[in-house]
Order: sequence, then structure tokens, then C-alpha cells
Amino acid sequence: MFCTKEKVLRILLVNDDGINAPGIRSLQKALTSAGHKVIMVAPDSERSAASHSISLRKDIQATRIAEDEWAISGTPVDCVVIALQKIITEKIDLVVSGINAGQNMGEDVLYSGTVAAAMEAAMFGYPAIALSINAYRDQLFASATDWFMKLIRTGLDTLAKPREVLNINFPNILFEEVKGVRLTRTGHRKYYNFITIINEEEDSFSYRIGGDVPQWDFEAGTDSEAISEGYISITPLGFELTRAETFPQILSWIEQHKLLELDR
Repeated sequence: MFCTKEKVLRILLVNDDGINAPGIRSLQKALTSAGHKVIMVAPDSERSAASHSISLRKDIQATRIAEDEWAISGTPVDCVVIALQKIITEKIDLVVSGINAGQNMGEDVLYSGTVAAAMEAAMFGYPAIALSINAYRDQLFASATDWFMKLIRTGLDTLAKPREVLNINFPNILFEEVKGVRLTRTGHRKYYNFITIINEEEDSFSYRIGGDVPQWDFEAGTDSEAISEGYISITPLGFELTRAETFPQILSWIEQHKLLELDR
């Protein structure tokens, strides 16, 4: 289905799984086929769990591998920065990050390069969406892609606001098995056996971070609950980190100990 003239979007497509990952390629194919203009700028290899890191004090190589396709030897955030400040010269309507091979729910959003790339774009003032699928293997990218295209056709892009990210997670089920879409908040999870010891000697050891599949608290209204019940989860993420509700207690402590204005 081709878009009407009014619906055509210029989209920056990024990820953290690498430029040849099936998730981003599935999106590229679908968006291009629908008539959207897609510019793909992604890491040249997997950069999962890169979080919001950027590459300092090192050269980063940007290589055009095809028309409107650039591979970057850096992090997902590096990709967004170089795309918006050097590669792209025309107005962008939307930045889409993903589809990530694995969920980005709960505390995972703090580790995720997928979410971080979208956040960097949002901090530049662009509408941004992060997409992930709830499976570490055998991901049904076609189902998630088809659902994203359906959401775009119904105006999802108009809900993405500057300095805010729409974090979307898809259950790893067939398109027709998805029960609907839920507006959610971030849940909570725990990883057990978070590290694997590879080699251990008397004064040193080597290890790998990975661990078992996370254990989720399926609280009502959370992303994890929605996914577990077969729904797509949409969680708006913002940048306000200050916990203003703790101000009275801390201010009371400051005043009690006469720390507000010190006598010199």
C-alpha cells in the first residue's frame, strides 16, 4: 500500500544490532515499499547494551555502503549525531530505532542502545520511536514490522513529541494473534546468574555478562504485563530525572541542620 502525498515521511532509521540486522532491514523494506523516504545510518556491527555512550578521543569511520545507507564504526548514539549533523541535509520527520532483537522494557531502557539512539534524536528535537521485539531468538520480525506499519498508517508519528520517546515493544507472536495495543509504564525485572565465569585463576578471572532470561514483575499497567498477555506496549519516555517529591524531606533535613546558609 502506497502512502498518499500528505503521508509520506522522511525517516532516519537507526539501531544497535548493526546495519545488516534483520530487524532494521525488515523496517527499511516495509517503509520504502510504502513510499516513505528512508535514510539508514547504523553501526557497522552489533552494539547491544551500548546505552547512551558516545565515542570520545577516537576516530569514527562513516562508510556509505549503498544509496541512503551508512555504516558507522561507533555506537548507536554516534550514528544519530553524525546522521543529523553531517549526513542528512534535508528535514527529517521521524527517527525510528530498531527493531531490536530482544525486549527493551523496564530497567532495560537504561542499558539499551536502541532506546538511547531514539533519546539522542529526541534531545535534538526530533520525534523519535524505539521498537523492540520480546524474544532473543526466532524473532517474528515480519509481524512486528506489519504492526508498526499499521500504527504509522493510523498516525503514530503524530504522537511522538520532541524530547520524548515512544518506546514500543512487540510480543513475539503472529500478526493476527496480537490482542491490541496498551499504553503502559515501565515495569521491573531481575536478571539472575548475570555473569558467566569463562576462566578463573588464583589472582584473576575472566567472565562474560549475559545471564538467564530476566524474571519480570507483571504489575498491572506495565510494559511487561502487556507483552505477557499478547498486547503491544507503548510507553512514553521523558528526560525529567529529578525526583521532586523528595524535596520536602531533603529541604527539612537541610533546614534542621542549618545547612541552607553557612556562617563563615
